[in-house]
Parts: sequence; structure tokens; C-alpha cells
Amino acid sequence: ADSAPATSRCRASGATPLPRLSLILGPSGGGKSRWAEHLAVLSGRSVLYLATGPSLSCDDDWQRKLARHRDRRPAHWLCLEVEGELEGAIAGIQATQVGLVDSLGTWVAAWLNQDSDGWEARCAALLALVQTTAGPLLVVAEEVGWSVVPATADGMRFRQRLTGLLQRLQPLAGRTWLVVADRALDLDQLGMAVPQVPDASPFTTPEEPG
Repeated sequence: ADSAPATSRCRASGATPLPRLSLILGPSGGGKSRWAEHLAVLSGRSVLYLATGPSLSCDDDWQRKLARHRDRRPAHWLCLEVEGELEGAIAGIQATQVGLVDSLGTWVAAWLNQDSDGWEARCAALLALVQTTAGPLLVVAEEVGWSVVPATADGMRFRQRLTGLLQRLQPLAGRTWLVVADRALDLDQLGMAVPQVPDASPFTTPEEPG
């Protein structure tokens, strides 16, 4: 979506309030990061950008992607390269700031080898933190369920852990966006909540490998 007109309106009429937690979901390359950055601008707050991606200095394609993200961000934004250490960074968000996590998927990948008990404890801690932040939080996350069935055990574990975590985060979110082909859709206005299965494990499924 074209952010310039909306940004101009915001500056003319005042900042747009954000709920404590907003989720911005979508496929790769759909524009979800840019929409989250746009919402951060509209908030009128100082921005604490929490980048969860690994450095991968030997991967040229990844380095080009990181460079595009860095070049797009305003120079006055505070950026922390947190990789897997997201929880402490979220706890440090100040009341005058908006935190922007990009992305949840790379955080999940950082802990993919953690056993099921450790992973559930980590997710429980994250769920508690997002409900107590001093300032609002924007969380970018990949929608991985639209792709082909993963061919490896690690791929299946990643998909199940990320989708399981999003199912628990969404009820805590004051706003959920789906961003596809550079169009942002407000799921709270357009959608209805799917009933949860009683007694389902929040982060794993019986078929999870490992």
C-alpha cells in the first residue's frame, strides 16, 4: 500500500494510537515489513527496531536483503540486532517507544533445536512479555502454511512451532493485519475468530519431529 498519503495525513492530524500488540502477517515479499514500518511512523513515537535475523556474513543474498532493510529505515530509529535474544529486548521497550519486531520467524528458527519443553517455556515467557510492555509492540511474522509441505523434519518443526505460536499470540493482539501483494488487510474488520480445539498443546503437535 502507498504509505505517503496516510503518513502526511497523520502528521497533519496527530499521531495514530496503537494497541499494546499488533501482528503483521503475510508471505515473503508481500510488503509486511514495510507496512509495519509505516504503522510505526504513524504512531508518532520513537521507534525501537528489533531485528531477529542472523548475520550470515557468507550469504550474499541475505546480506543484500539486510542492506535493503537498513537503507529503508530512518536514521534516527534505534535498531538492535537481537537475533535469538528477543525477550530481553522486548522487556526494555520504554513507554515513549514503539517496538517493532522483524521477524518472528527468524526468532523461531534461532531456537529450532531446542527441545519441546524448553521451547514451550520460551514461548510462555514471550506471551507474558507482550502483555506487559510499557509501549506498544508491532510484530512481523511469516505466514508459512501457504507453501508446500516441508520436505525435512526441521522444516516441519519450524512451520508447526511458528504457526502454533501465532495461534496463541493472535488473541492477545489488538489489531491483526494480513499483507499480500503490497495490500494490507485489517483482519479484525474482515474476519471472524476460528474456535480453538480444547486441550490442544499451544506450541507443538503430536506429529512434531524430535
